[in-house]
Amino acid sequence: MMQLQEVDLRLLRVFDAVVRCGGFSAAQAELNVGQSTISMQIAQLEVRLGTRLCERGRGGFRLTDQGRTVREATQRLLIAIDDFRSEADLLKKTVSGTLNLGLIDNTVTDRDSPLPAVLKRFLSRGPDVGVHIYIGSPSELEQRVLDGRLHAAIGHFPHPVPGLASVKLYDEPHGLFCGAEHVLAQSRGSAARKLIEQLQGARVVARGYLRRKDLDLLQVDAAALTADNVEAQAILILSGSCIGFLPLHYAAHWVLKNELLQLLLTGFGLSAETIKKFYTPQVTGTATMDGLSTVVLDLTPINATGDLKKVTLWLDTKAWTPVQTRVTQQAKGDYTDFKFSMVKLNKGVSDSTFKLDIPKNAKKQ
Repeated sequence: MMQLQEVDLRLLRVFDAVVRCGGFSAAQAELNVGQSTISMQIAQLEVRLGTRLCERGRGGFRLTDQGRTVREATQRLLIAIDDFRSEADLLKKTVSGTLNLGLIDNTVTDRDSPLPAVLKRFLSRGPDVGVHIYIGSPSELEQRVLDGRLHAAIGHFPHPVPGLASVKLYDEPHGLFCGAEHVLAQSRGSAARKLIEQLQGARVVARGYLRRKDLDLLQVDAAALTADNVEAQAILILSGSCIGFLPLHYAAHWVLKNELLQLLLTGFGLSAETIKKFYTPQVTGTATMDGLSTVVLDLTPINATGDLKKVTLWLDTKAWTPVQTRVTQQAKGDYTDFKFSMVKLNKGVSDSTFKLDIPKNAKKQ
């Protein structure tokens, strides 16, 4: 039986990093050594284990069957070592080790995220504390937490998974967007007032991991296109071929360049007649939201499709625009909140301003 030594642990960590990065070249930055050194270390590990772990060459990097077995055993070993170190640190009241944290893509622009400040405090605990961040899809992050490759993950997880505990960290407001070339962007005002009617004919791109939350909000039966991350969804929306939801912080860059237009959600620009056509409205009370006095209005779909139970609006009693919109689902009462701030109204412009003085003999073509 092979006796593990310190050199074996070091080589196994190199092997784990190479597999995680997808090859020797990609692992150079993480390991801070050259490709030739990594190749030599993997060859040394193969000699010590007496088996070939991976194929490398023009065909690319690929694990052998034995390599996959060793990788799984390596992960279990490294997790056990980290757990032992954590328990030992508790005895001497010190902290050391690496936190393996998973994140969904494109959250770095979110100024409301508490993560940078939390990581700063965590890393200030001493030189023996480190963090490894892995970016992946929600389902991938869930699986990696389940099998121990990640200690924790932050993202959108609409449904509970057996074996995982979850807590709400913070809100990431989303908006409904279309590209500058989309038909809804060409007639801004009228498109906003008729958005609900036009949605039936609009192509919608949705993220699969949201499990119909965005589709139910739009009262759409099925998505025309699907994406498994925010960047892919943004590319499709920017193409002008479809509409979809994006985090407000992520979309802000293209909004400022007039390449994306945020479409008005329920409660903005819709007449009472239009709302009554699709919803049964009911005032349920009053509340104070962000220092503003609001009236709470529930909108229950007349012809409910999918899992949408109701839409709740908190309306500013001065401007009568939404301060917050909540979309509640049927199944478990889960809801998604959309908050609005710095809303400004164009006032003092009469309808006559937009009337054209067309000559009587003008011909329509």
